[in-house]
Amino acid sequence: MPKPPRPSLASIVAASVPPTRTADIVKLDTGHAPARKVPSTLKERARQMSVYLEPPVYDQLRDLAHTERTKMHALMLEALDLLFKQRGTISIDGLNEPHQR
Repeated sequence: MPKPPRPSLASIVAASVPPTRTADIVKLDTGHAPARKVPSTLKERARQMSVYLEPPVYDQLRDLAHTERTKMHALMLEALDLLFKQRGTISIDGLNEPHQR
């Protein structure tokens, strides 16, 4: 005669909990789509990109930012804008205008 199957913990717990009735969730159609949250901060709007700089390059950029009392980020954006201008593409300001997308 074969041995009866051993009960599992899941079957024991399932047997001890009475079945519950779940309520049906009904979504009402209001006729308009939910409003999308407009990103307000640069961190929410932008994409992050890492740049690896050799220590002397990093130090010079940091010193330049300190001398000009600005941030390294602003200098990097200025450098990108100059690159875009040199290559004949749209500037950062032009790309940030809504009608350019």
